[in-house]
Amino acid sequence: MRTPFAKYAVARYAIAGALALSLAAGGAVVAQAALTKNPAEVTAGDYDLESSHGKITWSVNHFGLSTYTGQFVNVKAELKLNTANPSASTLTATIPLTDVAPNDDRLKAHLQTADFFDTANHPTATFVSRSVTVDSDDANEATVVGDLTLRGVTKPVTIEVEFNGAGTVMGAYKAGFDGEATIKRSDFGINYALPAVSDEVKLHIEGEFVIQK
Repeated sequence: MRTPFAKYAVARYAIAGALALSLAAGGAVVAQAALTKNPAEVTAGDYDLESSHGKITWSVNHFGLSTYTGQFVNVKAELKLNTANPSASTLTATIPLTDVAPNDDRLKAHLQTADFFDTANHPTATFVSRSVTVDSDDANEATVVGDLTLRGVTKPVTIEVEFNGAGTVMGAYKAGFDGEATIKRSDFGINYALPAVSDEVKLHIEGEFVIQK
């Protein structure tokens, strides 16, 4: 039977071994600089969305029975961040509609058809900001108004954005944001299964942007 001391020693060396293996495998344990949550302290410049940490989650009411969700992945976006004058900042994004992930292969195929995105003729959607307005009561929140083009139709969309933090992570300087928006799919000619599947589509946007050197 192991004594308490022996158990402690085994646990200590097991932890040390795990750390050594982690570092040997590519440094999963990495020192990280402190993040700032003060927008005024964020480095200004041109940022690109890190696609592996950026996606759009959409949700609709499905026949009044559930809230059905899916995601758009492999989104590309560019952020020109002006911290001295945030209203001069701009955001552009391209969403590959073929990279929709509804967790159902048949639905994914159906979403490519003319009933929904018609990706044969419109493979991407785009967003181009027109204004950025920082909340006067909370500098970590802003309203971004821009134009969403989907299926060849362009409509204004408002995104409520929250700044999460910025700093050097895994050797790269990043800034993170979340956003919320609501659109009506019928505005873009997507009328299939209305009203059983809701016209209103809620969007949750999340992204980590990496500064470009």
